Amino acid sequence: MSIKTVTHLNFHGEAAAALKFYQSVFGGELNLSTYGDFGMAKDAPGAEHIVFGQVVAPNGFSVMAYDVPGGPGGPAPSTERVHGTTVTTDRFFVSVRGETVDEVSAFWAKLADGATIVEPFAPAQWSPAFGMLTDKFGTTWILDVAATY
Repeated sequence: MSIKTVTHLNFHGEAAAALKFYQSVFGGELNLSTYGDFGMAKDAPGAEHIVFGQVVAPNGFSVMAYDVPGGPGGPAPSTERVHGTTVTTDRFFVSVRGETVDEVSAFWAKLADGATIVEPFAPAQWSPAFGMLTDKFGTTWILDVAATY
């Protein structure tokens, strides 16, 4: 059993540029997927923004990032659901990725004690299981199961 804790940064239209910069600094593989790649109409405002991005380097560096829906200036404060999408003004999440649903769901169950559930832990388009919560101390966590991208 192994898990990996990865910082997840939130941007307002700058995620691709930031991740390319981090790749230039730390090396590694860059993966970027846009909202358009995940079904948003390609000509819709923000379709070119990043919904999933990461840099993973052989030296151990790893970071994830996305563009918070709502464009420059960002959405209204707080974490909420808008048109089926999670919207937040938090600058980062803590991301925990495991290898199996059973492994990650055990972490989810413990973190969920006293937490506010933002996204229930369930299958997602990009992962066998994904969930988001804000724990009782105010830290927002993303937990998911690794998938081949």
